[in-house]
Amino acid sequence: METGNDTGISEFILLGFSEDPELQPLIFGLFLSMYLITVFGNLLIILAVSSDSHLHTPMYFFLANLSFVDICFTSTTIPKMLWNIQTQNKVITYAGCITQMYFFIIFAGWDDFLLAVMAYDCFVAICHPLHYMVIMNPQFCGLLVLMSWILSVLNSTLQSLIVLRLSFCTEVEIPHFFCELNQVVGHACSDTFLNDMVMNFATFLLGGAPLAGILYSYSKIVSSILRISSAQGKYKAFSTCTSHLSVVSLFYCTSLGVYLNSAATQSSHSGAVASVMYTVVTPMLNPFIYSLRNRDIKRALKRITGIPVM
Repeated sequence: METGNDTGISEFILLGFSEDPELQPLIFGLFLSMYLITVFGNLLIILAVSSDSHLHTPMYFFLANLSFVDICFTSTTIPKMLWNIQTQNKVITYAGCITQMYFFIIFAGWDDFLLAVMAYDCFVAICHPLHYMVIMNPQFCGLLVLMSWILSVLNSTLQSLIVLRLSFCTEVEIPHFFCELNQVVGHACSDTFLNDMVMNFATFLLGGAPLAGILYSYSKIVSSILRISSAQGKYKAFSTCTSHLSVVSLFYCTSLGVYLNSAATQSSHSGAVASVMYTVVTPMLNPFIYSLRNRDIKRALKRITGIPVM
């Protein structure tokens, strides 16, 4: 995308987590380990779903897409941070910052929409089991993923374009490990009313709508489960969506916590530390959450890794 710059500056400074030189090797090792675990774990999920015909169902189709998005999500921020630590250079160019922000917003939004789509999948599976395969047909599943991608791209393009109109008068030091939208806008010296309005509208519409859809789906799921007479039936129905519910809780609790306290993060490193939870930890834990509680995934992973299937 075009990143024409009439701001008077050509780069930003990413302050990261700490300026203590003794902590840099520890931070580098920790984040490199988490990044490798995230990429490797999510790649295994994608390989398991694509290689096992038993997993060619809507639920696992969405899970494979979520794993792909999680890899891209972390790859927009962590490699640059690791490079900055390794080279002891905290600079990111203006074009690099806008590009990083653009793709981060895309994959964050896509992740958000996919979680809502997966909640809808659980809702149909539990509340309308007899019509599940008719409703969640391959064409409809593909359309849901495509629409999630399109909405994320449109939102990111709009957010990035209105950032391009901002001016930055002095050297900008961002107390974060990546170019986070709120931080970049907050350091502009020109009027940010339009940016703030669009950000709040996007948060309400594109953040609130998926969350409302998730809450509605689970309210119907809980209602349907309570109507099941046998305890075994209740457990079986609830177990189909516990992994997704765990991921949703982790993602929303951490991300909402960061943005509800965004005012406090403008002048400290606390926002960067809090952001690690939803930008790094959640994508890293997703493969474990889904594989540890899912017999089909564990069987497929054992087949891929050569472990005898019991």
